[in-house]
Amino acid sequence: MFSSGSKFDNYPFPAFENGFTPWDHCPELFSTFQTIEPGAILGYVLDEPTPDQNNSNSGSEEPNQPDSSLVDERKRRRMISNRESARRSRMRKQKHLENLRNQVNRLRAENRELTNRLRSVLYHCHRATTDNDRLRYEHSFLRRKLSDIHQILTLKQLQQFSSAWPFNNVVTVMSDRTPPLIT
Repeated sequence: MFSSGSKFDNYPFPAFENGFTPWDHCPELFSTFQTIEPGAILGYVLDEPTPDQNNSNSGSEEPNQPDSSLVDERKRRRMISNRESARRSRMRKQKHLENLRNQVNRLRAENRELTNRLRSVLYHCHRATTDNDRLRYEHSFLRRKLSDIHQILTLKQLQQFSSAWPFNNVVTVMSDRTPPLIT
């Protein structure tokens, strides 16, 4: 047993001879508790033995063996965790890449649609410009023709008015000299 004032005074279980504890010699029974200190399960924290106590309590290297198996178990768990994390990361990357491909396809289709709409608008704009030019030409032509018709009518009205005028001969002579306006 430990003397009073030992660091294990708060531990309610008696120490086993030669430092024997069930978790040291039967790790398969306590595999779920390997990452937890044995005293921590019951709410007690055991102080680590000093190197003097370690050497005096055991004549063999068995206490180091659980530490190495604990380290190996932690490495194995970390490796499994890292593999899972890498797998999840690859899946996220693959999903992101798939989303980007879908977005590229959608944007290409939208680009084709917009290009077709632009071509259609440009075609209609060209057609409207051509029609507008044609209508301007027709407007100019019809305006000239209307002006000519207006002049002819005005001249005819003058001729009719002048025939009723006493100086009829002077107007007739002048009208013979002017070329006809209607072609």
